[in-house]
Amino acid sequence: MLRVHRLGSRAYSVALPMQTALNAAVRKQRPPDDFLILVEHTPVITLGRSWKGGNILADPQRLRELGFEVHEVTRGGDVTYHGPGQLVAYPIFDLNRHGKDIHVFLSNLEQTAIEVLSTYGLKGERKEGMTGAWVADSKVCAIGVAISGWVSYHGLAFNVDPDLSHFRLIVPCGISKYPVASLKTFLGSAPPMREVEQRFVAAFQTVFGITDVKEFDDSQKDRLSCMDEEGRLTY
Repeated sequence: MLRVHRLGSRAYSVALPMQTALNAAVRKQRPPDDFLILVEHTPVITLGRSWKGGNILADPQRLRELGFEVHEVTRGGDVTYHGPGQLVAYPIFDLNRHGKDIHVFLSNLEQTAIEVLSTYGLKGERKEGMTGAWVADSKVCAIGVAISGWVSYHGLAFNVDPDLSHFRLIVPCGISKYPVASLKTFLGSAPPMREVEQRFVAAFQTVFGITDVKEFDDSQKDRLSCMDEEGRLTY
């Protein structure tokens, strides 16, 4: 089963402890199910393990004026942006049940985004030597994961209708050669976020061979429905 937790709009500083707590609980208890957190973040710049101190084009004062959070995190990759209009998906998957192969896992995340693009009539592609999902030469979905005890966290960010000007405050993923785009870029108008979420959940099911889904609305909660106050899985 895939247990989907919808957080609505959350600051990165609020959502990050929720996914890391779930990762720890899955590593400790090894449940038979997979977990997927779906969220829209308020504006934030995150710095992955490959970040070397560059690729941020705005000074700290400008970022503060814009209300951005900035976080150094444990995912792979360089600098990226999250904000309203972008669907962020954090799969907390025990890879012991998904081939125990990080490269296959990353490829499956790319394929999930490509499947979603195809439902909107767009031809999603991979680029050799780069992660993510692309339409022509524009990046629509960025991917950056971490693995602890063979359990994944962090994940992917799919551009539905974010403020693309915010990406100009950084060099996204350290890549200056190619632009960032969104569903709205190619469709002319953005589909509802809830619709995109549903298509993502269906694509996760297809790509990862998951047979059943249970969904939780955690948008008004301070912790995930599947966990107690001590950080244990309770379902």
